Amino acid sequence: MPLNKSQKEALVEDLKEKFSRAVSVTLVEFPGLTVAEANELRFKLRDVQGELKVSKNTLFKIAIKGSESEPLLESFQGPNAAVFAYEDPVQVAKVLMDFAKDHEMLKVKNGILDGKLMDAEGIKALSKLPSREVLIAQMLSVLVATPTNLVQVLSGIPRKLLYALRAIEEQKQ
Repeated sequence: MPLNKSQKEALVEDLKEKFSRAVSVTLVEFPGLTVAEANELRFKLRDVQGELKVSKNTLFKIAIKGSESEPLLESFQGPNAAVFAYEDPVQVAKVLMDFAKDHEMLKVKNGILDGKLMDAEGIKALSKLPSREVLIAQMLSVLVATPTNLVQVLSGIPRKLLYALRAIEEQKQ
Protein backbone atom coordinates (compact mmCIF):
# COMPACT_ATOMS: atom_id res chain seq x y z
CA MET A 1 0.00 0.00 0.00
CA PRO A 2 1.57 3.31 -1.07
CA LEU A 3 2.18 6.04 1.46
CA ASN A 4 0.32 9.31 1.21
CA LYS A 5 2.13 12.66 1.23
CA SER A 6 1.81 13.30 4.98
CA GLN A 7 3.10 9.79 5.79
CA LYS A 8 6.10 10.34 3.49
CA GLU A 9 6.82 13.70 5.14
CA ALA A 10 6.65 12.09 8.60
CA LEU A 11 8.97 9.30 7.44
CA VAL A 12 11.46 11.82 6.00
CA GLU A 13 11.47 13.77 9.29
CA ASP A 14 12.06 10.54 11.20
CA LEU A 15 14.94 9.62 8.88
CA LYS A 16 16.43 13.15 9.17
CA GLU A 17 16.43 12.79 12.95
CA LYS A 18 18.14 9.38 12.68
CA PHE A 19 20.82 10.68 10.28
CA SER A 20 21.55 13.67 12.51
CA ARG A 21 21.69 11.60 15.72
CA ALA A 22 23.78 8.71 14.35
CA VAL A 23 27.51 8.49 15.01
CA SER A 24 27.88 6.29 11.93
CA VAL A 25 25.64 5.05 9.14
CA THR A 26 26.23 1.87 7.14
CA LEU A 27 24.40 0.93 3.95
CA VAL A 28 23.61 -2.72 3.34
CA GLU A 29 21.93 -4.70 0.58
CA PHE A 30 19.64 -7.45 1.73
CA PRO A 31 18.08 -9.29 -1.24
CA GLY A 32 16.72 -12.65 -0.15
CA LEU A 33 16.77 -11.85 3.56
CA THR A 34 13.57 -13.15 5.15
CA VAL A 35 11.45 -11.08 7.50
CA ALA A 36 12.47 -13.32 10.40
CA GLU A 37 16.17 -12.83 9.58
CA ALA A 38 15.71 -9.05 9.26
CA ASN A 39 13.98 -8.99 12.63
CA GLU A 40 16.80 -11.05 14.14
CA LEU A 41 19.28 -8.44 12.85
CA ARG A 42 17.12 -5.63 14.22
CA PHE A 43 17.13 -7.21 17.70
CA LYS A 44 20.89 -7.72 17.64
CA LEU A 45 21.43 -4.11 16.56
CA ARG A 46 19.08 -2.81 19.22
CA ASP A 47 21.24 -4.50 21.89
CA VAL A 48 24.21 -2.31 20.81
CA GLN A 49 22.22 0.94 20.33
CA GLY A 50 21.91 0.44 16.57
CA GLU A 51 18.95 0.44 14.24
CA LEU A 52 18.13 -0.98 10.81
CA LYS A 53 15.83 1.16 8.68
CA VAL A 54 14.41 0.22 5.27
CA SER A 55 12.89 2.88 3.05
CA LYS A 56 12.69 4.05 -0.52
CA ASN A 57 15.91 5.53 -1.86
CA THR A 58 14.18 8.80 -2.76
CA LEU A 59 13.11 9.27 0.86
CA PHE A 60 16.62 8.42 2.09
CA LYS A 61 18.08 10.97 -0.35
CA ILE A 62 15.73 13.72 0.82
CA ALA A 63 16.39 12.96 4.49
CA ILE A 64 20.19 12.76 4.20
CA LYS A 65 20.62 16.22 2.65
CA GLY A 66 22.28 18.65 5.02
CA SER A 67 23.44 15.95 7.44
CA GLU A 68 26.97 14.75 8.13
CA SER A 69 26.07 11.58 6.21
CA GLU A 70 25.47 13.42 2.93
CA PRO A 71 28.50 11.83 1.18
CA LEU A 72 26.42 8.61 1.09
CA LEU A 73 23.89 10.30 -1.22
CA GLU A 74 25.20 8.65 -4.40
CA SER A 75 25.17 5.19 -2.79
CA PHE A 76 21.39 4.95 -2.62
CA GLN A 77 20.85 2.72 -5.65
CA GLY A 78 19.10 -0.62 -5.66
CA PRO A 79 17.59 -2.22 -2.56
CA ASN A 80 19.16 -0.58 0.49
CA ALA A 81 18.80 -0.47 4.20
CA ALA A 82 20.53 2.02 6.47
CA VAL A 83 22.06 0.85 9.72
CA PHE A 84 22.42 3.63 12.26
CA ALA A 85 24.90 3.45 15.16
CA TYR A 86 23.91 5.85 17.92
CA GLU A 87 26.72 5.20 20.45
CA ASP A 88 29.46 2.73 19.54
CA PRO A 89 30.03 2.27 15.79
CA VAL A 90 32.48 -0.58 16.47
CA GLN A 91 29.85 -2.73 18.17
CA VAL A 92 27.34 -2.09 15.37
CA ALA A 93 29.97 -2.99 12.75
CA LYS A 94 30.74 -6.20 14.67
CA VAL A 95 27.06 -7.18 14.71
CA LEU A 96 26.74 -6.48 10.97
CA MET A 97 29.87 -8.41 10.00
CA ASP A 98 28.97 -11.38 12.24
CA PHE A 99 25.46 -11.44 10.80
CA ALA A 100 26.81 -11.19 7.23
CA LYS A 101 29.03 -14.26 7.88
CA ASP A 102 25.97 -16.36 8.72
CA HIS A 103 23.66 -14.77 6.11
CA GLU A 104 25.48 -14.38 2.81
CA MET A 105 22.60 -12.44 1.24
CA LEU A 106 23.38 -9.45 3.49
CA LYS A 107 26.08 -7.37 1.82
CA VAL A 108 27.72 -4.38 3.46
CA LYS A 109 28.10 -1.67 0.79
CA ASN A 110 29.71 1.31 2.47
CA GLY A 111 29.20 3.71 5.32
CA ILE A 112 30.17 6.93 6.95
CA LEU A 113 31.94 7.63 10.22
CA ASP A 114 32.68 11.15 11.45
CA GLY A 115 31.79 12.58 8.02
CA LYS A 116 34.25 10.30 6.23
CA LEU A 117 33.14 7.75 3.65
CA MET A 118 34.21 4.14 4.29
CA ASP A 119 34.03 1.19 1.93
CA ALA A 120 33.06 -2.34 2.97
CA GLU A 121 36.69 -3.14 3.86
CA GLY A 122 36.83 -0.09 6.15
CA ILE A 123 33.72 -1.26 7.96
CA LYS A 124 35.21 -4.75 8.24
CA ALA A 125 38.37 -3.24 9.76
CA LEU A 126 36.23 -1.17 12.14
CA SER A 127 34.50 -4.36 13.30
CA LYS A 128 37.85 -5.84 14.31
CA LEU A 129 38.68 -3.01 16.71
CA PRO A 130 38.20 -3.58 20.44
CA SER A 131 35.01 -2.19 21.92
CA ARG A 132 34.88 1.31 23.37
CA GLU A 133 35.02 0.00 26.94
CA VAL A 134 38.11 -2.09 26.20
CA LEU A 135 39.84 0.88 24.54
CA ILE A 136 39.06 3.08 27.56
CA ALA A 137 40.40 0.40 29.93
CA GLN A 138 43.59 0.10 27.87
CA MET A 139 44.05 3.87 27.89
CA LEU A 140 43.53 4.03 31.66
CA SER A 141 46.07 1.26 32.23
CA VAL A 142 48.63 3.22 30.20
CA LEU A 143 47.86 6.40 32.15
CA VAL A 144 48.17 4.60 35.50
CA ALA A 145 51.32 2.68 34.53
CA THR A 146 53.38 5.79 33.74
CA PRO A 147 53.21 7.44 37.19
CA THR A 148 53.62 4.04 38.88
CA ASN A 149 56.79 3.35 36.92
CA LEU A 150 58.09 6.84 37.66
CA VAL A 151 57.57 6.33 41.41
CA GLN A 152 59.39 2.98 41.25
CA VAL A 153 62.34 4.53 39.40
CA LEU A 154 62.53 7.48 41.77
CA SER A 155 62.30 5.26 44.86
CA GLY A 156 65.18 3.18 43.51
CA ILE A 157 67.66 6.05 43.91
CA PRO A 158 67.30 6.45 47.72
CA ARG A 159 67.21 2.67 48.08
CA LYS A 160 70.56 2.31 46.29
CA LEU A 161 72.00 5.14 48.40
CA LEU A 162 70.81 3.36 51.55
CA TYR A 163 72.45 0.10 50.39
CA ALA A 164 75.72 1.96 49.71
CA LEU A 165 75.65 3.60 53.17
CA ARG A 166 74.99 0.22 54.85
CA ALA A 167 77.87 -1.33 52.93
CA ILE A 168 80.19 1.47 54.06
CA GLU A 169 78.97 1.06 57.66
CA GLU A 170 79.60 -2.70 57.59
CA GLN A 171 83.02 -2.14 56.05
CA LYS A 172 84.04 0.25 58.84
CA GLN A 173 83.00 -2.16 61.58
